[in-house]
Amino acid sequence: MTDIQIAKTITLKPITKIADKFGIDSNSIEMYGKYKAKIPLNYIDKKKADKSNLILVSAISPTPAGEGKTTMSIGLSEGLNRLKKKTTVVLREPSLGPVFGIKGGATGGGYSQVLPMEDINLHFTGDFSAIEKAHNLLAAIIDNNIQSKTNSLHIDPRTISWKRVVDINDRALRRVIVGLGGTTSGVPRETGFDITAASEIMAILCLAKSLIDLKTRLGNIFIGYTFNKKPIYARDLKAQGAMTALLKDAIKPNLVQTIEGNPAIIHGGPFANIAQGTNSVIATLMGMSHSEYTVTEAGFGFDLGAEKFFDIKCQSANINPKAVVLTTTIRALKYHGGADLKSLTVENLEALEKGIPNLEKHLENISKFHVAPIIAINKFVSDSDAEIELIMNYAKSKGIRIALANVWAKGGEGAIELAKQVIEVIEEDKSNFKPLYKWTSSIKDKIETIATEIYGAEHVDYTSKAKSQLNKITNLGLEHLPICIAKTQKSLSDNPKLLGRPKDFIITVREIEIASGAGFLIPITGDIMRMPGLPTHPSSEGIDIDEHGEITGLF
Repeated sequence: MTDIQIAKTITLKPITKIADKFGIDSNSIEMYGKYKAKIPLNYIDKKKADKSNLILVSAISPTPAGEGKTTMSIGLSEGLNRLKKKTTVVLREPSLGPVFGIKGGATGGGYSQVLPMEDINLHFTGDFSAIEKAHNLLAAIIDNNIQSKTNSLHIDPRTISWKRVVDINDRALRRVIVGLGGTTSGVPRETGFDITAASEIMAILCLAKSLIDLKTRLGNIFIGYTFNKKPIYARDLKAQGAMTALLKDAIKPNLVQTIEGNPAIIHGGPFANIAQGTNSVIATLMGMSHSEYTVTEAGFGFDLGAEKFFDIKCQSANINPKAVVLTTTIRALKYHGGADLKSLTVENLEALEKGIPNLEKHLENISKFHVAPIIAINKFVSDSDAEIELIMNYAKSKGIRIALANVWAKGGEGAIELAKQVIEVIEEDKSNFKPLYKWTSSIKDKIETIATEIYGAEHVDYTSKAKSQLNKITNLGLEHLPICIAKTQKSLSDNPKLLGRPKDFIITVREIEIASGAGFLIPITGDIMRMPGLPTHPSSEGIDIDEHGEITGLF
């Protein structure tokens, strides 16, 4: 059966029952129908959260379809619950870009899913819509201020860095002209659209610790300069109050359930290749406040989401992960060993052997943060016994824990061995999390540390535009902010064609965006775009609905 067919066979429990199981008063949750709810922020208890065991699920460099981190995260949480460890999985919300694009939804797969699958993958509780509206409200206020003759801050339109956002892959919106149509229609200027997952509002929501912290961060958003070179922030436009009002419900994490009836929290949805790639601090702390074990994931490979999880989120929220589960697939290793995408279901020990250096590099990267790794082989039907044995033998030769996880086909039952390995790692208590760099280091030092240590680059080059922006950041007094590099997920380098474990390459920083509200800087490398495009045959072609409201084609 397909993922959506499997999801439809499950009899969902009322969300009030899930709230009771999670450990909060079911009368206090804010219900969105029978099976979804918002959790009030006062249920976060930092003292209790500090006692929870936080496990990060990451992955090796993926194939275009992804390697199943969400599926693995859900399956692991089910397995831990089966072993009587009270566990909550905390995930990001799906963006409609991938849902209608190439990757599909983000609710897991097979018998390792969060439900209700259709709702979560589509509009869910409206968080993305609220983020989009708050972002575009600021854009409208900026253009209105430029147009105004009596309330103008004299913003120089040429310096405005704030774009608009929409939660659809739409390459035609990357660069646009606004303000056409005459003097009553605004001042013409060039701008563009990013996808909502790359919005600074999304980043702010995911790093905010409270409603007031959210409002303060929104006020700190850098807009541009006046004609007199004075920097302008959202607070100068008095925009943060209205923006926060739009986000008053979106800041609350969402409670749903797994296929096996365990609590799951889903909140926030930044991509990891163009943003920080992790769910909200609030959601993670909520899960940790009510769970012995908390399983969370970070987008794409360890070089992207996990690095940002450690260096930005963990430092910002003062949380310490106890283990990393590195999701690994036979097909991805063969792909990085030179096998063609169309042949990944065929046994190929030679390509698999050649692809192992990619796995090796990600394991080395985990060790740089002093957190214990566990390799989880996400089993596919096409994996041969010989291929599985090759990876098992590699891990044993290196003294690294490894488990075969058949979570797609068996759910929690297929993750029992992995769950046991995780418990053993936690009980050994050998992890001693340490970030890769200090925020107080220079911007160039922070970028170079990530590029050389995590990606394996020889050195970093900067375009003239990026060099100019470095000076601007220093003049704004923002050089102390951490780094969130936008880079292709297809390679450890900034060139998507360099597969495996590339060496002797140069990372080129094309430009650097300022996310002063979120509290980080975004160096943009290679040809990465913060507004993706649709493939030739997008997933939307296979999605349909009948006269009874039954949706098909989601995955």
